[in-house]
Amino acid sequence: MEGKLELYRIFRAVAEQESISAAARMLYLSQSAVSQSVQQLERQLETKLFLRGRKGVALTEEGRMLYDYVRDAMSLLESGESKLRQARELEIGQLIIGASDTLTRWWLLPYLQRFRRNHPGVRLTLRNGTSRQVLDLLREGKVDVAFASKPEQGEQFRVEVCFDTHMIFAAAPDYPCDFSRTYTPAEVAAMPLILLDRKASSRLFLEEAFAKMGLRLKPEFELATHELALAVAKSGLGVACVTKQFSGHALEAGAVRPLRVDWEIPARQVAMCTPERGRLSAAAEHFMEDIRRGRTPEKLPETLVTAAESGIIKKA
Repeated sequence: MEGKLELYRIFRAVAEQESISAAARMLYLSQSAVSQSVQQLERQLETKLFLRGRKGVALTEEGRMLYDYVRDAMSLLESGESKLRQARELEIGQLIIGASDTLTRWWLLPYLQRFRRNHPGVRLTLRNGTSRQVLDLLREGKVDVAFASKPEQGEQFRVEVCFDTHMIFAAAPDYPCDFSRTYTPAEVAAMPLILLDRKASSRLFLEEAFAKMGLRLKPEFELATHELALAVAKSGLGVACVTKQFSGHALEAGAVRPLRVDWEIPARQVAMCTPERGRLSAAAEHFMEDIRRGRTPEKLPETLVTAAESGIIKKA
């Protein structure tokens, strides 16, 4: 097929130039090579395509009919190649990211801002959900890259760990507890707990950690987002289990204080996940490389939130 396309490319040039020698100059080929290509195409199609004259060549009736199709087909191919080049150079395209609200707000947002600023022609879409939900979207081909808690072995994803997170228990500074003493797991489990709802993978992870210590958690508040859990804790209504890496602003401001414990919930890993098979788009590859060059988040300024609220990204 590749050889046939080249014959059609030469045929179009000769038809438009009305001259074999002029077509040869335009294509940077020898005159004999162009002439032989025209003859080869005529043999393959069993049709005379050109009438030869002293001043050049002219299309036959059959040649004119073929030319209309060849011109349109070649234009479509050239347009397709141009679009591919533009996508490869990130002038156009689409990138769909899947991540939780918390990860987006406290970690991904600067990367999304930079990508949008550097590649305004690429349509950037964000789909929020729990780790399980965004991995389901990835499995269904509805996102290009998912940021989630590291999936279990056996899942059909390519996984790159980005950083570890650690859970802590925190309460308002005036909450009626002793921040100077060390609490046991049983004592913490007996407190009025503020936890994420059971849709969140972190909630299930937390329950499993306490179950291994022979304890069952019975929260008084089950909330949808990490930010809401922090807000309820700030109001003094209970003790929240939150992610330390995404609570730096509240901890530094003294809005909440961590409880002392002599035990630790195992660290969780945030991973960048892509389909196990198939080639990623240039936009996805570029965004992932930017993530690889980044650093583990210690804290991110709260002012970054305003960029999400002002529509820097399209939220699906």
